[in-house]
Amino acid sequence: MSAPISVVIPTFNSELQLPRTLWSLMEGVDSGLIREVIISDGGSTDGTQNISFNWGAKFVVGGTSRGGQLRRGVATACGDFLLIVHSDTILESGWASELQNSLSDGPFCFSLAFNSSGVAPCLVAFWANIRTDFLRLPFGDQVLFLSREIYDVAGGYPDQRLMEDVALVLALKARVRRIRCRAFTSSEKYQRQGWINRSIKNLILLVRYFLGAEPDVLAKAYYHPSEDPN
Repeated sequence: MSAPISVVIPTFNSELQLPRTLWSLMEGVDSGLIREVIISDGGSTDGTQNISFNWGAKFVVGGTSRGGQLRRGVATACGDFLLIVHSDTILESGWASELQNSLSDGPFCFSLAFNSSGVAPCLVAFWANIRTDFLRLPFGDQVLFLSREIYDVAGGYPDQRLMEDVALVLALKARVRRIRCRAFTSSEKYQRQGWINRSIKNLILLVRYFLGAEPDVLAKAYYHPSEDPN
């Protein structure tokens, strides 16, 4: 029986973060869960492509739009299940065992945590996990696991630069639940912009999206110029 999971990772100039993300996936390879890793790149100018090849990942290139990148990556996937992981996210040790027993229970996401300690990271992660539990609205940095069938029925990721994760979750027929295993995401943006400022900014962007704001307009407010070449 072939390994069931295709991992899709969107990247853009991700050479510093990507190796740690890939390393955290290795227990899924060792346990026979991961069939392939697909790096869907948005035009990186650093060593992202070389890193992907060195790790034996498939490499797909296209325009810089995280929704579009994820859509292209999934389109090349061969697995019956999808694991969507951001390039600055590390999966907690033991995640493969938890998934092994939960393949038929999706869709679900991981519990959010940050790669830094302190009160602010804990509070922001706590809010994100509460939002997930009560609103069933996880963001992409929480890692999403779902079957290919459920993904296809929902219509897949829309080709948009921001809120592609929200759009897909809202389109799913089944509600996303949160598992206890944690996904440690980078706190760099929060540390640079301030934990409170960044959290409020994210909330405002989400509300604007629900009120009908265009994702491209929101992306201009979300991304730092050095993060987004569009």
